Amino acid sequence: MSRRLTPAFSRMLPAAIAALVLTLLPVWAQDQKPQGMIGLQNPPPVKFSEDLPDGTMRAKATTSCTECHEARIIVQQRLNKAAWTKEVDKMIKWGAVVDPADRDGLIDYLNSNFGPDRTPYQPPRTTVDPARKTAGR
Repeated sequence: MSRRLTPAFSRMLPAAIAALVLTLLPVWAQDQKPQGMIGLQNPPPVKFSEDLPDGTMRAKATTSCTECHEARIIVQQRLNKAAWTKEVDKMIKWGAVVDPADRDGLIDYLNSNFGPDRTPYQPPRTTVDPARKTAGR
């Protein structure tokens, strides 16, 4: 004894399957690992304190500043003391935790290490494998 699908069910079946696939596709996609792009190298992860120079306020700068952003944001700056004061005060207003007793020392640390008299920031460069560079052509 064979069962036949009703015409109404037969018409709804493809739509039901499509809806199921579209519902499960995002779940499947989350489990997939990205393959990376040909010709590009992934830069190594930045360790927050690695980019900050030694000094009495290095630990304070690491804990106060890198709570919200990477150290690269700091090390690329070349600000004078007035500008560092303005930046630190702005960050405190935005929620950076800086003890009032540490504020001036933190500003001095930033000014002495990332002031306008320092050499310009040179971002790390990534290299492209020449053999892979032409792979897409």
